[in-house]
Amino acid sequence: MKESFFRTNKNSDVCIMSVQMFADVILPLPLHDKFTYLVAPGFEPNMKVGIRVVVQFGARKFFSALVFRLHNQPPEGDFELKEIEAVLDQEPIVNHAQIIAWEWVANYYCCSLGEVYKAALPSALKLESQSNICVNPNFETTGELNGEETALLMMLQGKGQANIREINQFLGKKSSYATLKILLEKNAILMEEKLKESYKPKTVSMIRLAKEVSSPDEIQLALESLKKARKQSELLTYFLSATIFHQEPKTSLLKKELLEQAGVSEAVLKALIDKKILENESVEIGRLEMNHSADQYLYELNEVQEKTLLELKQAFRSNRPVLLHGVTSSGKTEIYIKLIEEVLAEGKQVLYLVPEIGLTSQLITRLKRAFGDRAGIYHSKFNDAERVEIWFNILHDKKDSYQVVVGARSAVFLPFKMLGLIIVDEEHENSYKQFDPAPRYNARDLAIVLGQIHKSPVLLGTATPSFESYYNVKLDKYALVELNERFQGIEMPEIVVADIRKATRQRQMKSLLTPSLFEEMKLALENNEQVILFQNRRGFAPYVQCKTCGWIPKCKNCDVSLTYHKFRSGLVCHYCGHTSSLPANCGECHSEDIQTKGFGTEQIEEELGLLFPEASIARMDLDTTRAKRSFEQMIYKFENRQIDILVGTQMVTKGLDFDHVRVVGILNADQLLNYPDFRSFERSFQLMAQVSGRAGRKGKRGKVVIQSSQADHEVLQEVVDNNFIQLFNRQMHERKLFRYPPYFRLIKLVVKHKNRDRLDLGANQLADLLRKHFRNQVLGPEYPVVGRIQNWYQKEIWLKLEKSKVLNQNKRMLMDAIDQVKSLPNNGGLVIYADVDPM
Repeated sequence: MKESFFRTNKNSDVCIMSVQMFADVILPLPLHDKFTYLVAPGFEPNMKVGIRVVVQFGARKFFSALVFRLHNQPPEGDFELKEIEAVLDQEPIVNHAQIIAWEWVANYYCCSLGEVYKAALPSALKLESQSNICVNPNFETTGELNGEETALLMMLQGKGQANIREINQFLGKKSSYATLKILLEKNAILMEEKLKESYKPKTVSMIRLAKEVSSPDEIQLALESLKKARKQSELLTYFLSATIFHQEPKTSLLKKELLEQAGVSEAVLKALIDKKILENESVEIGRLEMNHSADQYLYELNEVQEKTLLELKQAFRSNRPVLLHGVTSSGKTEIYIKLIEEVLAEGKQVLYLVPEIGLTSQLITRLKRAFGDRAGIYHSKFNDAERVEIWFNILHDKKDSYQVVVGARSAVFLPFKMLGLIIVDEEHENSYKQFDPAPRYNARDLAIVLGQIHKSPVLLGTATPSFESYYNVKLDKYALVELNERFQGIEMPEIVVADIRKATRQRQMKSLLTPSLFEEMKLALENNEQVILFQNRRGFAPYVQCKTCGWIPKCKNCDVSLTYHKFRSGLVCHYCGHTSSLPANCGECHSEDIQTKGFGTEQIEEELGLLFPEASIARMDLDTTRAKRSFEQMIYKFENRQIDILVGTQMVTKGLDFDHVRVVGILNADQLLNYPDFRSFERSFQLMAQVSGRAGRKGKRGKVVIQSSQADHEVLQEVVDNNFIQLFNRQMHERKLFRYPPYFRLIKLVVKHKNRDRLDLGANQLADLLRKHFRNQVLGPEYPVVGRIQNWYQKEIWLKLEKSKVLNQNKRMLMDAIDQVKSLPNNGGLVIYADVDPM
């Protein structure tokens, strides 16, 4: 334990006996230690592993910590421990299985339990001294507040907002968490750094008769008292007819509904409330949509799918993860639904992971049809209030709780109690990897660990397996089931490679389109069919350049060129968000000859408008899908054929199903193939095969045109032939030769500092220290492609470690080396972190 964590009281004559209860807690901080606190006798009956408690950390700061372990062993040393200040939960909000998973994440990904805690829980469940508090403007006092609560509300109303430290001082207490928790539960305050994301129960205003008007006689007197207030009388009369005198009597009405139906203003209602005839009651409702009943799901699997289903169930008996390698449009989702039906019949839960938030909308529609309100969604675009409600919905595991949860990577942290199946769809996607902040985990790999913890089957589904997963099949660590036929006998699309160099040389290009792609698109549109075009670069042009001297505008905060966005009429940095106007003159030679270079989705959309003026064209990229529901709305329009041509980045490649897409165009395959990364060929194949799978899904064979200046490239031929095995065997030979995954374990160390010289010094110190133990397994330090981001200079050191039983020991040495370098003189401000299995 750290000495700074304890307070010393020289006058204390308290003797800590062995029967005293102690709690080891996890703080939401990047600290590798767990910290021990004294449990006061009054808290002992309520103390449980997995609950939140308020603790003081340092001289002035308070945090909500999670109880990790309870015991009766005082830490070594002559210290007086700090006591737990308050207990926030009656029952655990984190269960035993989650804590085991958290420990694995912290150990495997070289991060702290505090960082896992911070990532796993919705932020409204983590209170910190810096959290800001303000009065909820919708709160209506009910007279049930005590003096302290009332005083605090009055202080907040006067000041606007205050942080927890200021509130502690105002109340004259070390900790105000218990008071704040009560006010949060009463919906009286809002909290967290971003107030709009703080958790507060969703409420509606309900109108009912006041306590003073409860008998027939009192109702009659109230009506008589309103003879001279016609509108008030009409409102009360309508209220009575719609509630207690209705053929289906009820006690209250929605305020909004009452005002709309009675046709009166809010002032009329307020007058009746002031006269204590009616009263307004705030009633909590859930944010979760619970109004879908399951349809009678009539879909029957065909013979091939039935055979696959049987093979999967047999493979599950081997207690290994199962890789389902099924071609695009083979009906994998319908097989998943049949498996889910069987798991739910056993009273167990299902986690269904997808790589992108946008994929949940199409999928949840199908699952709602099959399972009604037993199916729900969880992902980071929900506001924090919604995430908290889903957390408790799953934690309490009641009859109306979600039994099937569809989610992006963060869903692996939900508090499942009875997991019976984990499905990881499109398991090859690098979207399952968390990049920043820590923990930098891969949700696919964590899902496999969860399966081991819960003793539940794990199913990895894809048309283009990751090399790591397929290698595990070869090692017999995973079972393999293959599904090689498309659903209902739909043919695989015809894939052709169009030579850009040849078409350019012969002056046959139609703007950005080769003749073959242009003609296929024209034919599809004439037949009322749809087109998808893929270009993995957003914006109008990747950069602009002076034609005279070659000057390129760069970001002032990052070592990267600015991307031209025409709809913003300016240049944007895709790393830090910095914007500037499009220069009229060169920043070096002042020439006016500034031209755009390359093309992005925005330019494609503009050019298509000129080539196909009658077509409805939409663009799907980060710029057009930032708003909540914007992705779903675009999918809906495309499904309903309100869009003819969909242009997009990687978003259009990932598991979406459209019935009327006949043509798919990949506009620049060279950009994928030439990316400087050992996985570039693997990813190129995956992206091109996946986007090709969007073509020809209902009765008619699709056509895919891949545009490239390297028409004879071997990867392109493997995409045309759908020959994953050939690609895998060829690439695995190179990976083994050059010591890359899956034969070796990669760990990337990122070293950052705002001073370039300090960065060089710290990075070299770390590399030298690592080489003493890891020798030639250390590469670097080197600057990455982008060596400065948001004014932080950065270098990378790579470790290529053999897969062995001493891997955990090596990681501990690594973390010790990082701590040692950060503690050296002149290394203040140095940031170092490890990224295990980087993508």
